[in-house]
Amino acid sequence: MTKFNLKVLLLLSCGHMVVDTYQGALPAILPFLKENLGLSYTVTGMILIVGNMTSSVVQPLFGFLSDRKEKAFLLPMGAFLAGAGFSLLPATQSYLVILLLVAVSGLGIASYHPEGFKTARFFTGERMATGMSVFSVGGNAGMALGPILALSLVNYFGFSSLPWMVLPALAFTVAIIILRKTVAIPKAEASATSKAELEKPEGAHRALFIIICVIIMRTWTQMGLMTYIPFYTINFLKEDPVVAGKIVSMLLVGGVFGTLAGAPLADRWGHRFWLRLSMLGSAVLFPFIFYFQGFMLLATVTLLGMILISTFSVTVVMGQNLLPGNLGVASGLIVGFAIGAGGIGVTLLGVIADHFGVPFALKCIGVLPVAGFLISLMLQYPARGNA
Repeated sequence: MTKFNLKVLLLLSCGHMVVDTYQGALPAILPFLKENLGLSYTVTGMILIVGNMTSSVVQPLFGFLSDRKEKAFLLPMGAFLAGAGFSLLPATQSYLVILLLVAVSGLGIASYHPEGFKTARFFTGERMATGMSVFSVGGNAGMALGPILALSLVNYFGFSSLPWMVLPALAFTVAIIILRKTVAIPKAEASATSKAELEKPEGAHRALFIIICVIIMRTWTQMGLMTYIPFYTINFLKEDPVVAGKIVSMLLVGGVFGTLAGAPLADRWGHRFWLRLSMLGSAVLFPFIFYFQGFMLLATVTLLGMILISTFSVTVVMGQNLLPGNLGVASGLIVGFAIGAGGIGVTLLGVIADHFGVPFALKCIGVLPVAGFLISLMLQYPARGNA
């Protein structure tokens, strides 16, 4: 196994930040798309479900392609498509074209992740969760940066200024092409993985299924908060849209710190233990967001994000340990399908919001981390390494 290579992990992490900036920005601009096109909450939620389907659910397909042979071109292509599709949203008033552009951006995001996670795995050394957290934190940072960047542009320069957000994608596309040899997977390491399938742990598929179910609960909680906190803050707390963007961003900023701090602790105390602790802590903390406003609300949401998202890189490593011969597929299932399936639940929240109001829909989210914790109690994690 290669040694821990911080330089390569940081480069890959920068790309992860770029593509996830657009994924994080999409929920934040939904209120403006809703107003511009005169949409209901349910129809607006369909924009998000298209984004989730194309950016997340199809990731295992890109992972399958990546496992067959290294597909380094997916890294620059993914970054470019992610930025181009999102940045062109103000160019049309057609709902169908909006869906098409969101799909293009989503496919760009989907193509980057499995190849990125697979490549990062070869440069983590023995500190797998810690090394993967370096790569993962770029995505957390991008998800946090996206809402505040998009809402700041829209608030100060108008919705038509959104195309400026293509610049990070263009910059990284050029950079990764120039540095393509730096991130190439060592041939010796790549060939070694072809034998790893023989070492698949007993009960791997059942364990992977349970992990995916927990991730669905975690993601449904996260995406539900990202989607309905702006509506709740703007329409019911009567705050400025920029304030709503800051709250969403602080949720994800908390996730950045949680990812970095949680991975070493999970390596030390056990991946399964940390997964359970995260879901339990999120379930306990969630109700407090309805009792605070202002600074205390920001602090509560930040802490919630820190606890909830702290298992992001941990679950990736767990999935890769369970399917060591199919790193791309494992990454696609954990990061893509599981997260996308959780995001689909936001559409159900849209139906609830239309019939019972946004505050009630937001309160319903609190059931999800409880369910995630209960599901995690059934997990038998037989992979080599931490339990």
